[in-house]
Amino acid sequence: MLDRLPEAPAEGDLEVAYVARGAALVACETARELAVETLLAERALQDRWREAPPTRRRPWPW
Repeated sequence: MLDRLPEAPAEGDLEVAYVARGAALVACETARELAVETLLAERALQDRWREAPPTRRRPWPW
């Protein structure tokens, strides 16, 4: 959601809007980086699991 300025914005209103938008961009970029890092870690874990030798299964389920 975009911030709305008052009818007659003062310089301070514009500065507050720019700072708020900058903070939102930083938060978004941080969340994106975390999502990418998590995805890459999940894929690496899946790759290691696929490459691991199969474990010996017991004939009983317990």
